[in-house]
Amino acid sequence: MTATWYTLPQPAMLTTTNRLTLEEYLKYDDGTDTCYELVNGELVPMSLGTGKHGAILKFLERTFDNQCAQIGQEWTALAGVVGVRSPRAGRWDTVRIPDVVVIPLEQWRNLQNREAVIELNEPPPLLVVEVVSESTKSTDYRAKRAEYSVLDIPEYWIVDPLNAKVTVLTLVEGWYDAVEFVGSDLIQSGIFPHLELTAEQLLGGNV
Repeated sequence: MTATWYTLPQPAMLTTTNRLTLEEYLKYDDGTDTCYELVNGELVPMSLGTGKHGAILKFLERTFDNQCAQIGQEWTALAGVVGVRSPRAGRWDTVRIPDVVVIPLEQWRNLQNREAVIELNEPPPLLVVEVVSESTKSTDYRAKRAEYSVLDIPEYWIVDPLNAKVTVLTLVEGWYDAVEFVGSDLIQSGIFPHLELTAEQLLGGNV
């Protein structure tokens, strides 16, 4: 099947008069369907990405759910609907919304009746994924790598269609060890040890 990818406008920092507290962010509604991350109190609109970006997310969500069932774990994969609060670097809060998270089903049930943001006093996701775009590549490789390691997230995937590679970062003694996978390389995951997925299969989004 041949697909056409449409590039949408890149996200930019929203200009606001005042920075927002976490409570203000959780209640914020500008009357649109725009989803925002909170970065040091500033709202950052999240782009819808390309069609390829969406295909990768859908493929990962399905693949991870299948893997959870295969290894008999009551976990679930969720694309773009769970926020993760980061430790403060200064006065203001940061909340990231990973492209995909894998969390226990019980934790997801506990988020049903409140804002779906994992707080600092709660267990972190088992795995998070970010799919790189031109507008997010610096943040995905640098800022989020640092933030997710501080949160003790065991595994962080950076799926990079721009450079045709998948980087799997595994937390070891508080730091991420990175391994890159390209082409026909089988992706190695500590969370999903029976995964049989190549980099090119993932980057193609199974389209």
